[in-house]
Amino acid sequence: MGGGIVATRKARLLLRAGANLTVVSPTLSNELERMLTEHLGVWRQGRYREADLHGKTLVVAATADTVTNKQVYRDAIAASILVNVVDSPELCTFIFPSIVDRDPLLIAISSSGRSPVLARILRRKIEALVPAAYGQLANFAGRFRQLVKAHIPLDTPRRVFWEQALEGAIAEQVFADREDRAEQQLRARLIDTSQLHVGEVYLIGAGPGDPDLLTFKAARLLQSADVVLYDRLVSPAIVDMTRRDAERIYVGKRRSDHRLPQTEINQLLVELAQQGKRVVRLKGGDPFIFGRGGEEIELLAKLGIPFQVVPGITAANGAACYAGIPLTHRDYAQSVRFIAGHLKGDSVEYDWNQFQSPMETLVFYMGSASLPTICAQLQAHGRCGDTPIALVERGTLRDQRVLVGTLATMCRIVTDTKLRAPTLIIIGNVVRLHKNLSWFGQAP
Repeated sequence: MGGGIVATRKARLLLRAGANLTVVSPTLSNELERMLTEHLGVWRQGRYREADLHGKTLVVAATADTVTNKQVYRDAIAASILVNVVDSPELCTFIFPSIVDRDPLLIAISSSGRSPVLARILRRKIEALVPAAYGQLANFAGRFRQLVKAHIPLDTPRRVFWEQALEGAIAEQVFADREDRAEQQLRARLIDTSQLHVGEVYLIGAGPGDPDLLTFKAARLLQSADVVLYDRLVSPAIVDMTRRDAERIYVGKRRSDHRLPQTEINQLLVELAQQGKRVVRLKGGDPFIFGRGGEEIELLAKLGIPFQVVPGITAANGAACYAGIPLTHRDYAQSVRFIAGHLKGDSVEYDWNQFQSPMETLVFYMGSASLPTICAQLQAHGRCGDTPIALVERGTLRDQRVLVGTLATMCRIVTDTKLRAPTLIIIGNVVRLHKNLSWFGQAP
């Protein structure tokens, strides 16, 4: 009963469950009318009367008239029909839970009518943890259930097999929409039990710092990892998102102080995967933008060790957004260039002439120590001294700080300031927008 927004929402759930729907209401929302047409539902235009319940097995009262809603409840109880009066738990013989639909998987959350909004909030949190592809994984497992049972008749070994399959490399192949490879791996493991312990490496971009910017896939893989290798630029809050019993190995680097040389990190990834472990290599920002991610997976690819790369929000994008500095803007910059603040041997030797366009934004990573050279060389090769420049310290984190100046003044501004890593350098006219667009934390 009812044809407004609330009735439309309930109708959507019922139609998805396969109900044959009759709506009684003087008027219908456009969406509800369209849904009834698509699903061959019935609209009886008019006000409720007791005869509307004849032949029905379930009724929902979603009108704005409390008198009508109570009458629907009384008539449904008398006719032994399940009834739900929206926002009136005392007038319900059944309730609508909040549903996470990963067909054929369904997760229902209910507050027993006490707080539907809280149930919806919890549903959103669960949706973030359960990827849409879990339904695809359930269908995949269903296809091979009898085959696995025939190969592994005992309950406990079969359960262990499925746990490894549904949390490991096979599941990841399904999530990546490569079911043919997933099937090959599953059949191989059934034939060769030594395949039960094949490891995999996940190269994950942790983003610029704020844990809320981590992708759903990254969060899911962190929870499945046996070992996590993380570097200095990964915030502790993100490291803490790993499984409690996962081994954590710090492999961070500072300028001229590499806790573990890159070649040893590469070899460690190989050794851990060969032990059958699911290994996460967690890197700040994006692993393929000044993250040396390509170097770390070259050896894996050469040795045939399964791996995945999960992109992250690169520091330039995250820090600029949180500083209120658009990297491109129709009136200020039509292009943006990402530049390493130092090269091998800590040099900053570039063809500085290519950085002179006033309509291009320059973003220097890892350039705080090279700031005097960057400012001097840009001016020496023709960039105006009044070109705006911003230094974004610890971008996206609560203690983020933004220092604004020009190529001519910035070195003097930071003379008595100890810059904190990571610091990103943004150069170009877009920096002028910081004053008006800054939204996160306190502007300097």
